[in-house]
Amino acid sequence: MPDDKRSQDENKDNEQSQQPDRKQEEVRDRAHEDRAMSGDPGGRLGDLDEALEIQNYPTTTEELVEAYGDYEIETQGGTESLEEVLASTKNQTYDSADDVRSRILGLIHR
Repeated sequence: MPDDKRSQDENKDNEQSQQPDRKQEEVRDRAHEDRAMSGDPGGRLGDLDEALEIQNYPTTTEELVEAYGDYEIETQGGTESLEEVLASTKNQTYDSADDVRSRILGLIHR
């Protein structure tokens, strides 16, 4: 029995019509997206977060404590000053506000 080309084409059309229409996802153009926001996402650093942005870098732990030691930071046990949070840290050098934030947030999450 010879294959009927026409019936095969009709079967394909029927199969395609039975397939649900899928919405094509929009392709993201990452070149036009905003950069990930830096900063303190949880707001635990309060006003200190803004102060860190205007600080000159590189800077050291001692310089940060001298300039911002009285700033209050929310910790798991309540609030502590920056000086108290950094008390267990030896004098380190930080290259950016993100470096300082990472260190502080690491210390308050212990």
